[in-house]
Amino acid sequence: MSRGILTINAGSSSIKFALYKLNGGLADKPTLSGQIDGIGASAKLIAKDPEGKYEIDLNLSGEQEAQHQAALDFLLNWIREHQTGELVAVGHRVVHGGELFSAPIAVDRKIVESLEQFITLAPLHQPHNLNGIKAIAKLLPSVHQVACFDTAFHRSNPPVAQAFAIPRALSAEGVKRYGFHGLSYEFIARVLPEHTSKANGRVIVAHLGNGSSACAMIERKSIASTMGFTAIDGLMMGTRTGAIDPGVLLYLMDNKGMGSADLTRLLYKESGLLGVSGISQDMRTLLASDQPEAEEAIDLYCYRLIREIGSLAAAIGGLDALVFTGGIGEHSAEVRRRVCSRLGWLGATLDESANNADQLHISGADSQVDLLVIPTNEEWMIAHHAQTLLDL
Repeated sequence: MSRGILTINAGSSSIKFALYKLNGGLADKPTLSGQIDGIGASAKLIAKDPEGKYEIDLNLSGEQEAQHQAALDFLLNWIREHQTGELVAVGHRVVHGGELFSAPIAVDRKIVESLEQFITLAPLHQPHNLNGIKAIAKLLPSVHQVACFDTAFHRSNPPVAQAFAIPRALSAEGVKRYGFHGLSYEFIARVLPEHTSKANGRVIVAHLGNGSSACAMIERKSIASTMGFTAIDGLMMGTRTGAIDPGVLLYLMDNKGMGSADLTRLLYKESGLLGVSGISQDMRTLLASDQPEAEEAIDLYCYRLIREIGSLAAAIGGLDALVFTGGIGEHSAEVRRRVCSRLGWLGATLDESANNADQLHISGADSQVDLLVIPTNEEWMIAHHAQTLLDL
């Protein structure tokens, strides 16, 4: 009988999953994969396997938390009906590991309790990540589970890159820069030597999507990241502000009467591409729009990325390679063009035709910097960690 590892990436409004077979090793591609989107609105399961594609409207009701739990229950039962072979492990993306967890770990009740203390650091992600673990434990109590942390890859950052200029007592309590999207960066670091001879040099990876960040590496280890204490910091995102003057928040509190809940909604849900454009958080929609507000949002998104690339290049003493990944990074030639056209001072030149064709290598013949487009694969990375940790 074949054995398999399931990966779960439970977000606030979506649940991504993939099932990988173990046949003397971990398969490169999943036998079953997909996601439930639209939790809290019009939830739908979209999945595919060798037999075909599936689309199922879930018709969930109630508050979003109840819908999320119902979606998890539905998904796990649906997977059990469609899988072939024995499910031996489930690997989960957990956004925050804090200072306690710097590597994947087998999960039990005490570990879940420890991870619950980080809910305040990632309020829109951590609860759903943990709900996925709890749902598996209830439905499949004999199956091993592994937590893989988005913060772990950045624990190699030097202390100065993790510190805020705040009183030492607060730093000692764990108020520091953690960085996120670590599973994505870890996968890119793993495959980078296959694509460039400069893999161990000064590399910046831009993970661009609804959540966006960038990471500077040397010898394929994280040296600095744009995200910090939470997943709001750094780059402008789909609905998140990115870096913002703390004085703006004080102003909103003092002059607009905003409290914690109001600011959380503003920072996480109402800003970014959506807030600036007033049209959409989807880069594809904005690029297709002729409205000036859409252009302003795109321009600001690219400007923020250019500035952060400059900052990260300073942190690692230059730039040998720049990698684009994530939904926008992999598929938006226009965003890559706008960004690379402003990086000539770092020695980067773009091959326009290669870029427009979404090729892997998009640097010009005279470019001193390797410019690459590499698809990320967080799901495979999670499955790999589960296989390795559990010695499957």
